Amino acid sequence: MTRQELGDASTSIIAEGADLTMERVFDAPRELVWTAMTTAEHVHNWWGPHGNFANVELMDVRPGGKWRITPGGDGRGVAFAGEFLEVAAPERLVRTSAPETGDGGGPPAIETITLADLGGRTKMTYHARFPSEEVIAFALEQGMTKGVLEQFDRLADLLPALA
Repeated sequence: MTRQELGDASTSIIAEGADLTMERVFDAPRELVWTAMTTAEHVHNWWGPHGNFANVELMDVRPGGKWRITPGGDGRGVAFAGEFLEVAAPERLVRTSAPETGDGGGPPAIETITLADLGGRTKMTYHARFPSEEVIAFALEQGMTKGVLEQFDRLADLLPALA
C-alpha cells in the first residue's frame, strides 16, 4: 500500500503499509482525556458514529484485562474486542483490537495510544499495526477513517462536560 493521507482539518490520519497513524490535539488535560478513553460510562458516549452510542460490555483496563464494545442505538456497526497489553496511566495504552465477525475474523491489530501533555491540552497519537496490508485496506474500504473522525469529534465534544 502506498502512503495515504486520510484525515481532515482537525485529525491527521496516515495509512502506509500495514500501519495506520492518527493524531489529534484535544483541548483538555491529559488525565481527562485518559479518563474519557478508559471509563466505560464515558466510552459509551463517544464510541461510534454521530447520533449513536456504544454498549461497553467489558472494560477491564489493566495488563491482561479484556474489553468489548458492541453497537448501540440502531445496532448498526460491528462489535470490537481485545485485550490490554500495557497500561501506563495517563500516557500510554497498548491493546489488541479485532472486529467480531461471523467468520471468526483473523489476527487482531495492535493499537498503541499515547497521550502527550501540552500544558492543558493533549496530543493523542494512535498507531495501529494491522496483520497485513490486505486487512488495513479492507478496514479503510469499510469506512474506518470516517468512523474515527466522527469518534474523535464526539470525544472532543464530550471533554468539556467532564471537566
